[in-house]
Order: sequence, then C-alpha cells, then structure tokens
Amino acid sequence: MTDFYESDRALGEYLLFHYGRPGEVLPHAFGPAEALNFPVRCVTECLRPEALPTDARALDLGCAVGRSSFELARWAREVVGVDASKRFIDVADTLRRDGRYAYEYIEEGNLRRPALAEVPATVDRARVRFQPGDALSPDPALGTFDVILLANLLDRLPDPRRCLAQLPALARAGAQLILTSPYTWMEEYTPRELWLGGCLDGTTPRRSFDSLGKLLRPEFELVARRDLPLLIREHARKYQWSVAEATVWRRR
Repeated sequence: MTDFYESDRALGEYLLFHYGRPGEVLPHAFGPAEALNFPVRCVTECLRPEALPTDARALDLGCAVGRSSFELARWAREVVGVDASKRFIDVADTLRRDGRYAYEYIEEGNLRRPALAEVPATVDRARVRFQPGDALSPDPALGTFDVILLANLLDRLPDPRRCLAQLPALARAGAQLILTSPYTWMEEYTPRELWLGGCLDGTTPRRSFDSLGKLLRPEFELVARRDLPLLIREHARKYQWSVAEATVWRRR
C-alpha cells in the first residue's frame, strides 16, 4: 500500500484535496461543502495562535503535499513538513520554490482534467521547508517545536503507538499537539494488534480516543476535541466523505 502514495492517482487526489478550488472538488449544487479545505481547517479550526511565541516552530508530520504546512507558516516563523512519500515531498518542495504546480486529476476512467495547485500569495513560503522522513523514527536533528500537527496519519502507520511515543521529545513545554483521524483502521496499514481502537480487548471495546488519552496524558493535557469533516474526490461521481476526530493537546 505504500506504493500508492508514489502513484499518479495518489498525487492527483492529494493535490486536489489540498489545493483544489471548491468548484473543482465539488462541482455540484449539493453535497457536503462544509467538508472542503480540510488541510487548511486543521490549522484554522484547531490552532490557538495567541498562545504561540513570536519565534514559533511548527512540525507537520505526514504533511503529504504541504497545504497545512503553508497554513502553519502564517503563525510560525519556521515550519518543517515531513512525509514518507518522496514524490509528495518533491511536489511540496516545488510548490515552496515556485508557488504553483500543474497537475491532473481523474474525471472518469482514464479521462483527466488539468488543474493548477497554488500557494496563497499571502503565505511566506520562505518560512517552510520539506524533507522526507519516517514518523516512527523522526530525525533528531529536527529539534523541538511549539506546534506539532499529525493530520490523518495515525491510522496509516504500522505502529501508531511508537509514533506517539516520539512526540514528547519533539514538543517544547506548552507546545500544541493537533491530531486528526477518522480512525479507519485497516490491516493493510496497521497490524490488528496495534490498532488504537476499533477492536476488542477481551470483551471490552477498545476506542481510539481512549487509547490516545492513555498514551498522551502522562506528558500532554487535552484542551479541545471536535469533529472535522473532510471530502476527498476520487473522480467526478465518487467521493470519500469522512469525519475526522480532531483533538488538541498541550505539552505539560
């Protein structure tokens, strides 16, 4: 499944998901318009910018093609976007350098429609850098951060607990940790015994939010919890409508 994130299909879907205009993603007079612009809303609806220092550093772990990273640059002086997909990182870096990237997304079957991904002119792209990396073993040279965002990453990792265990070392005192996930646990990505939720412990249901609390609360305190809908267009007549749970934590 890892190879999917290096494919033309994945690149088109994610660029549209991150940078697509509303009429491109949802060209109908009906549909869940409130689910558009998810990568931007992970920041605008979850971050508390008033609590950040003036020289804040932000980490977008699992940044994909980078739209959340650029949005974080409105509030952080330095943003580092990290993703396991080299292709995603290469495209995100092109967007950082040029401010735009031409691509295609699927209309129907093998029919594709051209589009242009653009970083808003109001974003200082010089504040952002991208690099490939493993969320299970972050590069120690990354340093520490005032904001850490993991957007829909946990249920695509082979060992989400190991990822969460790395976070205290990356977070400065008072740092904001933003986690979003629809908790779509699949054995193609995560062995069943390592799921945070969606299974039984004996006869007791295991819930992802409860597992997050047990794993994070020794070092973080929960400050907010909300639903965050999202819409991914696969083609003109097929969509993934999901509701991620967004939790915001503060480093003790």
